[in-house]
Amino acid sequence: MTMDELRTVRISDLGRVVTGKTPPSSQPELFGDLHPFLTPTDIDGFARYIEPTRFLSPEGRDFQHRLMLPERAVCVVCIGATIGKVCMTGRPSFTNQQINSVVVNENEHDPFFVYHLLTTLRDKLKSNAGGAATPIINKTTFSEIEIQVPPLPVQRRIAGILSAYEGLLENSEQRIRILESMTRALYREWFVHFRFPGNEKIPRVASLIGDIPQDWKVKTVADSFEISGGGTPSRKESEYWEGGTIQWFSPSDLTGAGTMFMDDSSDHITERGHAESSARLFPARSVMLTSRATIGAIAINTHEACTNQGFITSLPNDRVPLLFLFQWLMENVPTFQRMASGATFKEISRGVFKTIDFLQPPTDLVRRFEAAAAPMAEQSLALQRRIQNLRQTRDLLLPRLLSGQINLAEN
Repeated sequence: MTMDELRTVRISDLGRVVTGKTPPSSQPELFGDLHPFLTPTDIDGFARYIEPTRFLSPEGRDFQHRLMLPERAVCVVCIGATIGKVCMTGRPSFTNQQINSVVVNENEHDPFFVYHLLTTLRDKLKSNAGGAATPIINKTTFSEIEIQVPPLPVQRRIAGILSAYEGLLENSEQRIRILESMTRALYREWFVHFRFPGNEKIPRVASLIGDIPQDWKVKTVADSFEISGGGTPSRKESEYWEGGTIQWFSPSDLTGAGTMFMDDSSDHITERGHAESSARLFPARSVMLTSRATIGAIAINTHEACTNQGFITSLPNDRVPLLFLFQWLMENVPTFQRMASGATFKEISRGVFKTIDFLQPPTDLVRRFEAAAAPMAEQSLALQRRIQNLRQTRDLLLPRLLSGQINLAEN
């Protein structure tokens, strides 16, 4: 393909542009479990297909049937800091008003090519956004944005190459989900339902939290493992940030990634920034928990790191090893959310967190769990890193395919 084959079109030339709408809250019957209802927070910017947290009922579908998106529509976030995140619909779906979607005219354009093309437009979308406080792109502005597209046969070849990467990514993500669900199920079987090996020989005894197996102890978090807080070096002091090498996590790192392990943070601080702030360094293989506003995002850091003040970080030990601790935190997210307080935003303080009941099983049983869970966790980490490498390769390849730098001539 040569540059001469590219033609300039508007986004509206790719197909029908649809802006979503949120059904009125006064009619809760419009929500149900039938059709996905996508919002910007559902779209992570990585997965092509996503499963949202909300759905519309048959009544909701009928209420705004003109806004229903068919399979293979391309949805683009058009508000706030996440402008430009993209996904595709895998089945008939709806979105809220913060998303503009393209129902691709498949006689002229390949929907999978359009999906990949629109993932490259984040900077252009941001530059076209209006709004003083919150950047936003309305339907008209979105529709008028110009892009360059090759002929349909070339679009299909590009889509085929990139879809091969998508297939590898989706396969790896599915394997991670299976591994993590297996570990979660094992933890719940042994330590929540008390169906651990040999449980039938262990009598139950009364405790402050109900009947528990004999020789299991009810403690508090304070008596079970150490925790650490975080802090933010002044943004006014450039020497705290510029050239920083110390990983410094904020809640958006965890909520944006949604992974069990975190290899790196989006921001880094300097040694001076660490020394002259309340940011506390903690060792690799600790467990970070977001503790304010969004409470309950959890991840394991793979390198020495620190966090801002929106975290409680738990440090494993011999009695409470890493994966057992991670699963205990995951199991107790509803408790953390229930115990949070605050007028402006909810937060669970370290003082309150330390008072939470912690059920300590016998050490040998915890070690057996850790031995069973460790291979699955390490495989998940290896797959996560493979996904990262695949994404980097795909993202480097994409602009070269779109610009014609790679020869797509058919044999």
